[in-house]
Amino acid sequence: MPLFPSEFADLLTPRGLRILRGRDAEACGALLRVPPQRFIALPDVVDVRKATACRQALEEELRDTLTEMDDPIPPEALLGMTENYSELLPKSVRVRTALLGSRRSRSWRAAERVGLTAMLRSESFGAFASVVSGRALRRRWGIQVLCYGPGDYTGPHNDHHPEDPEARDGYVDMHISLATPAVAHQWLVYAKGGHFTEISSVNTVGGVTVYRLPFWHYTTPLVAKPGAEDAARRWVLLGTFLDAPRAPLTRRSSRAPGRR
Repeated sequence: MPLFPSEFADLLTPRGLRILRGRDAEACGALLRVPPQRFIALPDVVDVRKATACRQALEEELRDTLTEMDDPIPPEALLGMTENYSELLPKSVRVRTALLGSRRSRSWRAAERVGLTAMLRSESFGAFASVVSGRALRRRWGIQVLCYGPGDYTGPHNDHHPEDPEARDGYVDMHISLATPAVAHQWLVYAKGGHFTEISSVNTVGGVTVYRLPFWHYTTPLVAKPGAEDAARRWVLLGTFLDAPRAPLTRRSSRAPGRR
């Protein structure tokens, strides 16, 4: 029996429902404000009790299906330097992920079994991202599941795709964080005004974050509480949304109505 609701709306608190209905001035259109906002963290929008049940379903059904992503800093980024202060840091990451791109994968079957894929593709999931971003988004979007354990992180990167015509002008990510009680802390650090000055805790149970990419950011290594390393994990449920195509402008005729 599915453990996730078929609609994201069924996880929401009263405040979350107000946002979904466009009735929360603080959150609605938050990423369209001036000066431009690239990131917003929304606490108290997902019911903690329901989020805890969803996390337990992931722990029981998806944990053993995860695949490791391990992309360390390449040695040549250091040893290949030939000039002082010329370092270039490629994206590095260590995290586990559920492969939801193939219906034949164990992760996909487990996600289907607990109702996760249905919820991540639900109308209200996409609508929530659209309301907060303030943009019309395409009705089909990418979905992914990540799982951070002790020491897992994502290094500085910007998620820019200049070679992709559909994404190069920007796109939207929405994340739901489901951390276990054994996590001491994990942070998202992001740039503002050209410096990594902004920091937000992502050690939440049901916290929602919405991003307007690209921008520079990184996720710090997850730190477990003392003696609880085996139980420390942070699950991330995410959707990636392209902007909906703009309607073409219609050219008005210069002729007066009714004249030939």
